[in-house]
Amino acid sequence: MTVPPPDGSRDRRIEDPSNLWLIHPLGRLLLPVAVARGISANAVSIAGLTLGTAAALAYARLGDWRFALIGLMLSIGWLVADGLDGMVARATGTASPLGRMLDGLCDHGVFLLIYVALATVWGTPAGWALAFAAGGVHAVQSSLFEGERTRFHRRVKGVALVAAPPAPAASSLVRLYDRVAGMPDRLAMAFEQKLAASPDPVATGARYARAAVAPMRLLSLETANVRIFMVFVACLAGDPRLFWWFEIVPLTAILLIGLAWHRRVERTLLSSVISSAPAEAPARYLVKEQGQ
Repeated sequence: MTVPPPDGSRDRRIEDPSNLWLIHPLGRLLLPVAVARGISANAVSIAGLTLGTAAALAYARLGDWRFALIGLMLSIGWLVADGLDGMVARATGTASPLGRMLDGLCDHGVFLLIYVALATVWGTPAGWALAFAAGGVHAVQSSLFEGERTRFHRRVKGVALVAAPPAPAASSLVRLYDRVAGMPDRLAMAFEQKLAASPDPVATGARYARAAVAPMRLLSLETANVRIFMVFVACLAGDPRLFWWFEIVPLTAILLIGLAWHRRVERTLLSSVISSAPAEAPARYLVKEQGQ
């Protein structure tokens, strides 16, 4: 079986270079093997979690370049598995809500293990506090970045989003998190409405993409690949605080600049996109259901 081409689920213009030239090509090489042997997407996710767990244990040997390198290699294996599970699900038509949840849990689980391993080895209360703060910032950054990336991939196809009011969460902490995570959705809604009303949503989406590629490339620094590289650097130096502070300061600055830049692109396009569509050319849109 020949190596399959990219399936088009991701726009190459905004992909991290390591995904383009290493992670995804390795995944596509392994895809025919996984399909031929009947390996499920969920099994690939579990394999990725296993590799990530081994990487966290290797990173715990702070200052030893051999274990830092082993951790990096295992992390690359985890990243390959993280992409391969989705490839297998799409190739076999077995994508499911359970699989998406498992994939997300495995992704977050690996980083949780890395944070805990490094904080345990560092062993100071200040280190635990810094690791906890970095982990919280990481969760918010990842949520906002995934929202921006999903938004971009949908819009380039000319598909607008019409959001339904979210169901209120029982926990005040969850409500606060949802409010922060959903802020870009509310700020971006004016452009969604414009896109939905465009007489040619696909052309409008293509025009949007040309302008939004630059901020999305900046936001691609929020990927797990960049974080794994910084974990490797911190472990080589024998000081996990390098990774934690990188998470808290530079990545937060990158996120805020990228979000502001993306919203500026939307505002610029709002003034030039036709705001009403003729009756014979209904707009394409998705309805965001409650709880999603």
